[in-house]
Amino acid sequence: MEGEGNPTNQKKDTNNNKEREIEEEREVAFPSALSASSNSMMNRLSCRPQIDLTGAAIQGNFEERDPSILLPNQSDDISHLALDIGGSLIKLVYFSRHEDHLTDDKRKRSTQKRLGLSNRNSRSYPILGGRLHFVKFETGKLNDCLDFISTKQLHMGGIDSPSLSSRSSTNENVIIKATGGGAYKFADVFKDRLGVSIDKEDEMDCLVAGANFLLKAIRHEAFTHMEGQKEFVQIDHNDLFPYLLVNIGSGVSMIKVDGDGKFERVSGTNVGGGTYWGLGRLLTKCKSFDELLELSQRGDNSNVDMLVGDIYGGVDYSKIGLSALTIASSFGKTISENKELSDYRPEDISLSLLRMISYNIGQISYLNALRYGLKRIFFGGFFIRGHAYTMDTISFAVHFWSKGQAQAMFLRHEGFLGALGAFMSYEKHGLDDLMAHQLVERFPMGDLCVDGKIDGPPLVDLNEKISWMEKFVQKGIEIIAPVPMAPPPGTTGVGGFERPYSRGGTLRSDASAALNIGVLHLVPTLDVFPLLADPKTYEPNTIDLADRSELEYWFTVLSEHLPDLVDKAVASEGGTDDAQRRGAAFARAFSAHLRRLMEEPAAYGKLGLANLLELREECLREFQFVDAYFSIKQRENEASLAVLPDLLMELDSMAEDARLLALIEGVLAANIFDWGSRACVDLYHKGTIIEIYRMSRKKMHRPWRVDDFDAFNKRMLGSGDKKPQPHKRALLFVDNSGADVVLGMLPLARELLRRGTEVVLVGNSLPALNDVTAMELPEIVAEAAKYCDTLRKAAEAGGLLMDAMVNIQDSSVDNVASVPLMVVVENGCGSPCIDFHQVSSELAAAAKDADLIILEGMGRALHTNFNARFKCDTLKLAMVKNQRLAEKLIKGNIYDCVCRFEPSC
Repeated sequence: MEGEGNPTNQKKDTNNNKEREIEEEREVAFPSALSASSNSMMNRLSCRPQIDLTGAAIQGNFEERDPSILLPNQSDDISHLALDIGGSLIKLVYFSRHEDHLTDDKRKRSTQKRLGLSNRNSRSYPILGGRLHFVKFETGKLNDCLDFISTKQLHMGGIDSPSLSSRSSTNENVIIKATGGGAYKFADVFKDRLGVSIDKEDEMDCLVAGANFLLKAIRHEAFTHMEGQKEFVQIDHNDLFPYLLVNIGSGVSMIKVDGDGKFERVSGTNVGGGTYWGLGRLLTKCKSFDELLELSQRGDNSNVDMLVGDIYGGVDYSKIGLSALTIASSFGKTISENKELSDYRPEDISLSLLRMISYNIGQISYLNALRYGLKRIFFGGFFIRGHAYTMDTISFAVHFWSKGQAQAMFLRHEGFLGALGAFMSYEKHGLDDLMAHQLVERFPMGDLCVDGKIDGPPLVDLNEKISWMEKFVQKGIEIIAPVPMAPPPGTTGVGGFERPYSRGGTLRSDASAALNIGVLHLVPTLDVFPLLADPKTYEPNTIDLADRSELEYWFTVLSEHLPDLVDKAVASEGGTDDAQRRGAAFARAFSAHLRRLMEEPAAYGKLGLANLLELREECLREFQFVDAYFSIKQRENEASLAVLPDLLMELDSMAEDARLLALIEGVLAANIFDWGSRACVDLYHKGTIIEIYRMSRKKMHRPWRVDDFDAFNKRMLGSGDKKPQPHKRALLFVDNSGADVVLGMLPLARELLRRGTEVVLVGNSLPALNDVTAMELPEIVAEAAKYCDTLRKAAEAGGLLMDAMVNIQDSSVDNVASVPLMVVVENGCGSPCIDFHQVSSELAAAAKDADLIILEGMGRALHTNFNARFKCDTLKLAMVKNQRLAEKLIKGNIYDCVCRFEPSC
């Protein structure tokens, strides 16, 4: 809301007659099952848009990490677009759907049946699978916003809508949600230009709904900012309310939030972002808000402000705790000086204005928090814009007046609270049911938008995107900031790069780019892993990239590995000219991400090594390299399967205790095969996969660097005459293809099966380096089963053999209950690492009765989860293929081994 000077008490509780209104509207809008035909469109005049969920079904290739939901009866006049039209800026949130095709996944249905799992979705309607995008425009450039909506056909469901071409040419029934004063002011303009009607949503409702959603659903949404240091805050969803929300737009509103839909505007001030921009424009002649902020970065407010030291002869007023540098009077120094406006530097004026307004807002906010006994103060609104000095100034004011008892917290999506709340007002969108584990933020290379003109390619047009990147390379411009939400002065920042400033030859962020807003992927099929000992304190990353030296080291490792990765990616698609162009574009894009993060490590949120590796894989997929190591994995699988029979015979000839040791040695030895490690890549050039495996086995001498084998051996075999109960179900998180899975993890799985333990093989949902995927595992198991009756029977019981799936489909599970089954589930990841905050719902369900976890590989057991604790027995196995990691984590050397056993908590 554009803030007002006098505090008000505008109480609001949204639990009113809306539900009855919605039901009445639903009766009108959905008299029967609807089709997407133009006839059904004409039957819903003057009705609020709804989302029709009849006949809904999962859509897409199940290898995809985030399948969407097909809504066959969804009417085409429903727009998944919402705006917050303020006095200074227009904020836009829009939804894009997936384009996958409906598939039939027998493996998943078979796994659910055999594990006795059911669909645990308790919702009466599904959540749309897709992506949320965030865009901003200056209100004074409303036509640019309208052009953007029209070009992307957002008011008609978007250019990615499958039925766009079949729509009626008229838009007269299309309704879009909007909030803010501009929703009233510009309603006729939207009708004239786009032929759409504006459905106006209450501004305060939207602000609070947007803030509540973000604080619950985005794990690293909130952060503090003091003295230039950004620290992300983990919010306990059960202890979120009450809090004070300070929304700084043109004016300022201060809202006490007591729960979902329960809030009260307790105060406000007319001194806000509009004040800063208005006075700044008059005093400095700046043409844009961003230009004014940029000026402040070079300013010295002591040339304009009267400081305590100016009054006390350069010394502190220590009796009341004021330093000599404390501002006694903003612009106070100009009173006694015989100067004109032109005698003062615009930079100094801008900074003085910024501090004056920020201190004022910070002080009033704390006093209101104190008045209502609130512990948390969240600041939002586009006045902040991720600007470090603004956040520092507000934080200083709150810290000073509270004597360190309170902290100012900021939001990464600070300017989009109202727009997001308006988007959520579409009925049955399912967003309010989403939790943090169901949202994944990604940072793709987006459109280029200069001066409001869409000059870059649409997100779906890869060739134009590559051409655009090549154009900048030809001009010798270094791309350093793929910033989805950071426009240079005068642009909209639709997503993607910015044009270079005239004073520099780099493509970089401006003052508003300190916080970059990516694309939110809505993934309803993700869950928190239920076996985490304490999900609230769980931290997946082992390496702290807040340490600058660590950050630089791992950036160097990833950069040095990049040429080899590009070669593999291009070769995986036949080395065609198209593949080479995409490979070069990927290299530039990922390098740009690395340089951006080196410049501002927290630009994309809290940064860990797992996030970097995930970013690399996402960047590969963005340039349509689905599986860069596919052919290599196939060759290594074939070579390993050829020697599997001999290995199984050797194991069967051993005594029980010797065999268990040999199995663990085999897993550690086979884990040497990792194409993500430079040391291992060098080894590949010196021998075949089998030669390297045999060499590695010969070097398996205990004690290992971390050696808990004896404890694991005792749990498995017992001591003396005491034989422990076998584990009921084991989750085996497999790592690499080839020898790693075939000669390492499958023999270990076979041993567990022989002991009566069900085995769940957990593979990646999407390819990452040479890691094996859940889609590839059934074929590998089927080939291995040809050499082993135990594996064959378990695979049949688990439905992993295609002929077995046909034979067993109609039989009851009881027929195979006596045989320990082996099934495959996907982990929900497309990275060498795993974050147990977000795993597939399939894995979460399979973990229900598991009492043993085996994490294998550097990514899953060392880079992440080395310090993680679980509710059940856990075995972490890995060979360290990085000297720095060996020294840092286990105080050892490269090729040292880790065998860490942790009994159930």
